[in-house]
Amino acid sequence: MAPYLRPRTLAEALEALAGGGLRVAAGCTDLFPATRGPGLSGGILDITAIEGLRGIGESAAGWRIGATTSWAEIARAGLPPGFDGLRAAAREVGSVQVQTAGTVGGNLVNASPAADGAPCWLVLDAEVELASHRGTRRLAVADFLTGPRQTARAADELLTAIHVPRAAGAGQGAFLKLGARRYLVISIAMAAVRLDIQAGRVAHAALAVGACSATARRLPDAEAALRGRRADAGLADAITAGIVARALAPIDDHRAPAAYRTRAALTLLRRAVAGLCAERAVA
Repeated sequence: MAPYLRPRTLAEALEALAGGGLRVAAGCTDLFPATRGPGLSGGILDITAIEGLRGIGESAAGWRIGATTSWAEIARAGLPPGFDGLRAAAREVGSVQVQTAGTVGGNLVNASPAADGAPCWLVLDAEVELASHRGTRRLAVADFLTGPRQTARAADELLTAIHVPRAAGAGQGAFLKLGARRYLVISIAMAAVRLDIQAGRVAHAALAVGACSATARRLPDAEAALRGRRADAGLADAITAGIVARALAPIDDHRAPAAYRTRAALTLLRRAVAGLCAERAVA
């Protein structure tokens, strides 16, 4: 019979992973749907009993979010406005049941091009923490996600946390997604935006799009187009169709054709930017 392991410490988990032949399980909201059969096959390493992998910590350097922290916990967390896009995405991840069980680490390791969390982590300049019996390393989320269902994680590594630097908490974030229906939907396109507005002008802009390329992508040209401009009703128009089209590589599939995804991404980015400007004007 294949082993089922539920270690209490990270050291025990890493030792088990080093032996090979184990699948890591946490919320299982991605793992179970991908399994064809009545149960999970092979050896299972259940990491939900490892206390140090859950929760949100803050230090002078920034924030450390444990890999088994649930999306429901993110939605309720007292994080600064720069995290508002991530908190909004947390409320869009599946149903309430999925948000309660699903984990932020599992969402990244699953590496779906349409993972709601990915563009939000990108605009927060986040890094993943990977641990193994060989030691610990950190990678930018953009480098960790290498393709559809593909990551830079080695077989003996465990994603233990996500780190967000202090500077990335500045400004205010937003997240918008488009699907075939309002709720419980896999995205056709999604956009995350974080703007730091000082003295009425954009001091810093971070924009990312998901579900429109093999992985979620930042849009540096769009960010440059916003930087230094007045944060008024016309700011969103600085994001042009050409800038967005050059940054993305969408595909045609049963959800939407590539051209539609590109137009949708442009619209979502402009709406998110306009929304942040409008909120600031009201405040």
